[in-house]
Amino acid sequence: MEGKVLIANRGEIAIRIMNACRDLGLDYVVVYTEADKESEHVQRNRTGGTDQNAWRITSYTEPNDILAVADHTGCTAIHPGYGFFSEDFRFARRTATRNRPITFIGPDWKVIKHLGDKINTKRVANQLGIPTIPGTDSPIYNEMEAEEIALELLENQREQGIEDPSVLVKAAAGGGGMGIEEVKEIEHFRRIYRQLQNYAKRQFGDGGVLIEQCLRDYNHLEVQLVCSRYNERVHFSSRNCTIQSTGRQKRVEAAPGFHSSCYHYDFDEQKVLDQIVSYSLKLAEHVNYDNVGTWEWIVSRDGQPYLLEVNTRIQVENDVSARISYLDNKQPNLIREQIRLALGERIGFKQHDIMFRGAAIELRIVAEDPRRGFAPWIGTITEFSFPCHDWSTIYTHVPADRPYTIPSDFDPNLALALVWGDSMDEAKQRAARFIDETSIRGTDSAGGPIVTNLNYLKDNLDRLLTF
Repeated sequence: MEGKVLIANRGEIAIRIMNACRDLGLDYVVVYTEADKESEHVQRNRTGGTDQNAWRITSYTEPNDILAVADHTGCTAIHPGYGFFSEDFRFARRTATRNRPITFIGPDWKVIKHLGDKINTKRVANQLGIPTIPGTDSPIYNEMEAEEIALELLENQREQGIEDPSVLVKAAAGGGGMGIEEVKEIEHFRRIYRQLQNYAKRQFGDGGVLIEQCLRDYNHLEVQLVCSRYNERVHFSSRNCTIQSTGRQKRVEAAPGFHSSCYHYDFDEQKVLDQIVSYSLKLAEHVNYDNVGTWEWIVSRDGQPYLLEVNTRIQVENDVSARISYLDNKQPNLIREQIRLALGERIGFKQHDIMFRGAAIELRIVAEDPRRGFAPWIGTITEFSFPCHDWSTIYTHVPADRPYTIPSDFDPNLALALVWGDSMDEAKQRAARFIDETSIRGTDSAGGPIVTNLNYLKDNLDRLLTF
């Protein structure tokens, strides 16, 4: 392939993109901030000289800096990774419409805009008969109308025998935390509605609210799609991302999304998995989706799926899906697929060419204290070693041959560990062994030992794919 890719991200995802570019024979450039100068994504490249390919910028979220580096180095494409500009349709549009166009490695900006609006995604899904969380699919501005909707949702839950029914009132224009309030009794609805509407007006200049049923007992599943601009679409099965921190940050992911060896479900798990894949492909076809993407679902204890949102980017956990997928008896690299499709190639294979077998688990290793609300730990790592097996791999930007001070500018993510096996039981056993064989040491500014979530990850392996 021809081209030169600017990698507009950091850490392990930058390294994975670097490796994918090498596999495809593509030249690349990386960017970094002062806080990241010791990161492996920088140290593996050249920060000076005539062949420099690592350039310092002020911020990963400053588009002018990134585009200036792209122009100066002659890049023809930009890979945003995840986070930062990955789902920013304005940035994607700018790369496509500027005087010197640059290929945005992701979906077309119009698709990003279309699906990036969660209200619009829900509305389109409802039109297509795809189930979404019961509630409104457009902003509500009238207090009495809002109360009627909330009352109906509460009564429906009681009729279904749901204990402790409630609804969520959300600021339609954005916001989390203070932008979401729960209502359990209709007598309290108007007060909370007014409170949240005033908040929405102050924060976003828009007092519209959404009202949805509050779901509690569910699993969080995802469907991995790979699509092209030539109207081609395939899926790489499902994964389960239910084990999360208190801040709803995923910590342990597994593929496939359900498996009877882990739990006795009250539904046909394969039927539900096939259903969410079919729904995901239906929406992708409707919007002419043209790159890698993830359809996020929640599935209730009785097997009812609800579409949450669409992530129009590569996700951290893409590889857990790839590790149960086989093309020509090899596990695919979905980042590599993403790049070549964005650069104009066809998929080159059909759904029947993808074989699914076994199980895989991803462990997100983070310097944090799960016993204290997942509080981040900041300090210097002095030892960082992992086992080497033919059933595991590790992605990390932390050097193994020298001390590394964790930057306080970012979340203290240290590594992603992937393990796989012929069954979910084997994958869980291997994940536990991998954790036991991992050694991470370090100290904070007061001389205290490093704190990680390794024990938390191991303790939660038996919760995988259960309710």
